[in-house]
Amino acid sequence: MSPTRIPQPEDFDPLKPHLSLSLHYPSPPESTTAILLLFHGLGDSDTPFLSFARNLSLPGVLAISVRGIAPLPPSLLGLPLDSGPTNNFHWGDDLKLDGRTGEIDMDPGYDKVWELVMGKLIGEVLMKECGWELGDILLFGFGQGGGVALGLGSKVRTWEGVGEDDAKVREVKEGEEVKEGVVVGERKEKEKAFKGIVSIGGALPPSMIPSISAREKAKTPVLVLHGSESEYVGEDEVDLIKREFENVKVVEWKRPDDGMPRSREEVLPMMEFFAERLKSGWP
Repeated sequence: MSPTRIPQPEDFDPLKPHLSLSLHYPSPPESTTAILLLFHGLGDSDTPFLSFARNLSLPGVLAISVRGIAPLPPSLLGLPLDSGPTNNFHWGDDLKLDGRTGEIDMDPGYDKVWELVMGKLIGEVLMKECGWELGDILLFGFGQGGGVALGLGSKVRTWEGVGEDDAKVREVKEGEEVKEGVVVGERKEKEKAFKGIVSIGGALPPSMIPSISAREKAKTPVLVLHGSESEYVGEDEVDLIKREFENVKVVEWKRPDDGMPRSREEVLPMMEFFAERLKSGWP
């Protein structure tokens, strides 16, 4: 099904002040056929990632760079306590320190992100108001934001949708049955997955794995990129992602650290993944 309409800046006004974001439209905007949501790393903001999306210049893709849901406290940045709100954001429900390492816990819980990004941004604005489907949406994240992207892809497999009138945002074909606002059968299964996820240096947060013991693997195709001595992505983290997702590709860079791609060799797997997913239909 074709998108009902291209989201306009005013469509996102109901998200304020709880969720801030920046938009980059393809040229011309009317060429939009997919949406890319970008999630920055711990202590960053949406602005640099909008520039990244602009430089990517994926054809026909509306890029939405999302800002973390809360600012880091000035004390964590070595600033005076009376400095006021910082422009460095995080995604967690809270800020917690790992009892073993003393570092910031990368899985402090993400219920607020789920409510704001999945429930409001994706469910209510992109799907219900503008008529897009999950299979039209790509997710990209770095560090903690990469974990958020993977977590959304993991948790969406048990998502119940945006309400009983959810069927109104998409075409219901003759012979299809609608139950509890969702088209029964193949379409329902397809709606449980995004178009694709790219995570750089981000691990899947265990708190965003559904607790259902007999759960199927998540259907969203995943690309994980990380340095050879990644701070957050090791063998255990890769194994967890592969246990929870059906289609996973992992690329380990030659350089030790995580970071945004710096060379053609590092960029190429990501661009090939985007090209493949943009050519495809449903996951």
